[in-house]
Amino acid sequence: MTELTYREAIRGAIRKAMLADHRVFLMGEDVGRYGGCYGVSKGLLDEFGPERIRDTPLSESAFTGAGIGAAMGGMRPIVEIMTCNFSLLSLDQVMNNAATIRHMSGGQFHVPVVIRMATGGGRQLAAQHSHSLEGWYAHIPGIRVLAPATVEDAAGMLGPALDDPDPVLIFENALLYNHSEDVNEPVEVDIDHAVVRRAGKDLTLVTYGGSLGKTLAAADELGTDGISTEVIDLRVLRPLDDVTILTSLAKTRRCVIVDEGWRSGSLAAEIMARIVEQSFWNLDAPLARVCSEEVPVPYAAHLEQAALPSVAKIVAAGRAVMGR
Repeated sequence: MTELTYREAIRGAIRKAMLADHRVFLMGEDVGRYGGCYGVSKGLLDEFGPERIRDTPLSESAFTGAGIGAAMGGMRPIVEIMTCNFSLLSLDQVMNNAATIRHMSGGQFHVPVVIRMATGGGRQLAAQHSHSLEGWYAHIPGIRVLAPATVEDAAGMLGPALDDPDPVLIFENALLYNHSEDVNEPVEVDIDHAVVRRAGKDLTLVTYGGSLGKTLAAADELGTDGISTEVIDLRVLRPLDDVTILTSLAKTRRCVIVDEGWRSGSLAAEIMARIVEQSFWNLDAPLARVCSEEVPVPYAAHLEQAALPSVAKIVAAGRAVMGR
């Protein structure tokens, strides 16, 4: 067992991949001398040099496009975008190029690029830096979308993502970078399926990423009410693992989805639709969801916390679904 922070786990995964394969390189804003906006790549420039740890200009569209081209040329680039808000500047490259080239070429070309970015609020960085847009990307066919919520997943997702012949986007919740856990080495992570983080029989809570800790805390509080709660960590937002969700729901017959994205058009809404389509007759109560409020994430700390999902909101939703 090794105690690692989420940040150290990602750095270690990048280093391991670069040592194992000379085609792997990291590119993005401030990933070199500065060591990354969140300190993830600190020290890698000294070890691997500027050819493989490449600082880029402030142009997400340009360097994401360069990463896509490098991947098509046989390299294995890891593209870092500071925050998912800024990734919108590269959305054309992701959606119209990376996600479509294999299909538009009839399978002749692949784009094995990994794009990492920070997501989530709670840091008083205002609306330009605090949104959770992973649900938007989970809407796009042709890419895989991952959301590591634990240090183990942060350590183990990059390797199989780099092995994927198609584009993989990894959303790292910025509040997790300092979070530490004991991790078994070597780490092997399944990037195809969700995982049950806590078993229960009365209520299913479905979540991912930065909301996992809040959801587990809510499950503990619901337990004091005698409600046995099962917690599912989606981990993979595209393709969604319907089977794990529906298997849990067949047992508990009640479900709350926790999603830091906005309520309208949310990933939570998609999960609710799939449950209704495939498992309506298993339900003993209406579905519920806890999402961010329909506002740009505020700067003021008290307003920001009010806008985001919280333990209290999850507990209230769980009690309501249980008829308490």
